[in-house]
Amino acid sequence: MSAPAVGVVKVDTDVHCVPSSLSDVVAHMDPYWRDYTTDGGVSLSPTQGGAYPPGIGPGGRPLSDVGALGERVLSPDGTDLAILTCTSTFQTNRNPYYEAALCRALNDWLLERWQAHDPRLRVAMVVPTLDVDAAVAEVHRIGDRPEVVTALLPVRNDTRWGNVGNRPVLRAAAEHGLVVTLHAWGRAGQAPTSSGMTHSYLEDYLANGHVVAQGQLVSLVTEGVFAELPGLRVTVAECGSTWLPTLLWRFDKDWKGVWREVPWVDRPPSEIVREHVRFTTAPIHLPSDPVQAREAVDLLGPELLMHAGDHPHDHGPGADRLAAVLDGDELAAVRGGTAAEWYRLG
Repeated sequence: MSAPAVGVVKVDTDVHCVPSSLSDVVAHMDPYWRDYTTDGGVSLSPTQGGAYPPGIGPGGRPLSDVGALGERVLSPDGTDLAILTCTSTFQTNRNPYYEAALCRALNDWLLERWQAHDPRLRVAMVVPTLDVDAAVAEVHRIGDRPEVVTALLPVRNDTRWGNVGNRPVLRAAAEHGLVVTLHAWGRAGQAPTSSGMTHSYLEDYLANGHVVAQGQLVSLVTEGVFAELPGLRVTVAECGSTWLPTLLWRFDKDWKGVWREVPWVDRPPSEIVREHVRFTTAPIHLPSDPVQAREAVDLLGPELLMHAGDHPHDHGPGADRLAAVLDGDELAAVRGGTAAEWYRLG
């Protein structure tokens, strides 16, 4: 394997951070919502705190301090640019007005307490999922800021993101040149399978990729999102990727037989996905045998992959297996070149 090119930018597309408590972001709310959180005893979502076992990564919890993040995560890895991901709004809250206030405050917290103190950081803005108008308003509020590069959405939502009712959110992101990131986890109260709720954590965890993320991709294509918004870019984060080739094979096959239902899908779905979608490398599930691993990467397409350290989560040896079978140019692209272009980080 040849060495990567010297001086190639290194981008981490998924670095988690989290408020130490709700009080970190309350200061960014107006007086009404400050009183609301205090008087109501509101706290951050417990479902997100329990999304991973305590021992899955260093400390088991994302960092809450920008200085520590830089010193312990970014600098040792040689990261030039990193996208901050905060999933604290991926919760079971059912108050759309509070959710809008929380998202606004969290975005201001990310910009003022994090990005302003480390120029390597870029922000994945959070948007409300219960009120489409509020989501659009939040995208318009900060979507033109150069520090904001993507709109973060839970892959597990009350409705599929391709649904026409969600189109204004995707349209607003496209208008501002933002990537839309569909990230693992989301509405814990929604069944992740077509046959109902899961009954173990293992089932729920696995469903992020092989059930929910696949369904969202199918929805985005078949419901005409990319036909209406040809400039839209979507990242699927922390949901795996090696399931994609088999999905696309079946997607193309069945489209040939029932294309009349979706006349706006005017070419094989696999072509649409490969043009509009990218995947983070955490996790990537590859066999230990290098020959088999390379075959899996060729089926997937290394051009679809973008490096993610996914601090603080440890997803095993997949990333090392991937790096071991890429040539120099491919490794440079995965480590930063593809992301730099995708997120327009130049």
